[in-house]
Amino acid sequence: MGRTAPARSARAWQVLGPGGVVSAAVIVLVLLAALWPQLLAPGDPTAVAPADAYQPPSAGAPLGTDASGRDVYTRVVHGAGQSLGVGALATAIGLSLGVVLGFGAALGPRWLDGLLSRVIEVLFSLPSLVLALLLVAVLGAGVGPSVISVGLATAPGYARIIRARAQAVAQSSYVGAARLEGVSAPAAFVRHVLPNTVWPLVAVATLGIGQAIVWVSALSYLGLGALPPSPEWGAMLNAGRLHITTSWWLTVAPGLAITVTAAALTMLGRRLSAVAPS
Repeated sequence: MGRTAPARSARAWQVLGPGGVVSAAVIVLVLLAALWPQLLAPGDPTAVAPADAYQPPSAGAPLGTDASGRDVYTRVVHGAGQSLGVGALATAIGLSLGVVLGFGAALGPRWLDGLLSRVIEVLFSLPSLVLALLLVAVLGAGVGPSVISVGLATAPGYARIIRARAQAVAQSSYVGAARLEGVSAPAAFVRHVLPNTVWPLVAVATLGIGQAIVWVSALSYLGLGALPPSPEWGAMLNAGRLHITTSWWLTVAPGLAITVTAAALTMLGRRLSAVAPS
């Protein structure tokens, strides 16, 4: 029993590698900031103090203050919940639609496969961020429309992955053997096709959350997502962009938060992809 924890730690290090373990630690820290921000930054992210505006990083304000005297560190910590939440929600929307389209194309009748495949290819031919911008133009600006737009824009990529994976699993020898033993098509789908198709998507979804955070933040930076005084990282970038030469910390702090979080999610997703069952 005493060697259980060290054995698990060694196993995690072996599976994830140094980069994966560091990335997992970063994600745990971001999750802590998202779920319990008061533990890391007990202040109010919207509290203004005009007399303290544009203070550079110091002992009292590790990441400086913004135009309204708000503590940038506190805002970055409290913004983790919004940024991570909108990224996860956008990924959930894209993945859910991708599952429907992918399974429909892979396991449906030939005419449905042809129709859905053409739709997926047309949508996939457009850069996802451009497609998200087009959808925002239709749905309007705001956090909700930006999340929906990014989710819909990422759906074609997930659909292509699911279609290819589901077709490979459905044509595998073990599914064929199950069908020869009398297992019905619905039962074979639930027992074999679904778990062996969906489980590898955990790694893909991890990658997708990091990508979605960047894209939703980009929309907020353009003024199409969250708006000030929201501590969402993209909105903070938008608010500080006009002062980048005089108050660099206003953009560097949220920019680093976006970059480090997206990089950690990408690294962790790649490590999970490497160890996911094929």
